[in-house]
Amino acid sequence: MKNWNPITTDQQVKDIVQKSYEKPQIIFKDSVTCGISAYAKERLINGNDLLTAKADFNYLDLLSYRSVSNFIADELNVIHQSPQVIVLKDGEVVYRVSHHSIQAEEIAKYL
Repeated sequence: MKNWNPITTDQQVKDIVQKSYEKPQIIFKDSVTCGISAYAKERLINGNDLLTAKADFNYLDLLSYRSVSNFIADELNVIHQSPQVIVLKDGEVVYRVSHHSIQAEEIAKYL
């Protein structure tokens, strides 16, 4: 999606945490070879307007950037899962969800 900010470095993750003090941030960790991840991504695309109206959307291809995915898990103190959505506000994880539970309407409640 054109309004999804790609994540490729640890520094970008740190910047996302800082940005969460001004506007909620969503991180979507996508495993591009996984059918479940593709289904979750499709649900996020369908709910894109609902989410990006309220938050910045950040996208991580975790197969290409596995070390960044590991950094996210460590930095945000969340268990690594794929696919996974993490919502940040005021520097804190306020919601995280994975697999079939990824629903744009539910994520929007935490923005």
